Amino acid sequence: MPDLVAGRWTIDPAHSEVTFAVRHLMTTVRGSFTEFTGEILVREDPLASTAAAEIAMASVDTRNAERDAHVRSADILDVARFPSMTFVSTHAERALIGRRARVPRYHVDGDLTIKGVTRPVRLLTEYHGVSTDPWGGTRAGFTATTSISRSDFGIEFNIPLQGDKVVLGDSIAVGLEIQAVLEDA
Repeated sequence: MPDLVAGRWTIDPAHSEVTFAVRHLMTTVRGSFTEFTGEILVREDPLASTAAAEIAMASVDTRNAERDAHVRSADILDVARFPSMTFVSTHAERALIGRRARVPRYHVDGDLTIKGVTRPVRLLTEYHGVSTDPWGGTRAGFTATTSISRSDFGIEFNIPLQGDKVVLGDSIAVGLEIQAVLEDA
């Protein structure tokens, strides 16, 4: 990552996304969280860098108000008791997959906390480079993906269906599109 300079990079929420997808009945429901903050502290050795983010759970948006209200309820996210989810990185390394890919890939390990439960997660992260924006700022772009088990975080709500089927799948695909701005030194 030769063009990623050391310093404090702040996530620009207007140009970033936190998305998820979960099986619901026989289809996949997609949604996002619209309120979040975060920063990346890039070190001289980029693999020693750290990242942290906080996501407002009440900002969940699945494009259905009734479903969003249920997701916010004590049945699922319980946003009244647990208003935010957090991620704090613990380790980064070059991903062995895609070593010849045009986009550099890294594994970023960290602790994800949802509903007061902290579990380790591994993000597969792509670095898209750095550019100067029209206002003279310096921006970097990243994509990250992971999959988590909602039951690992105490999200057990479900409704049994015919046979061994249930309303909600346990696996949640998480996607991040991050644009970060270098703060003035």
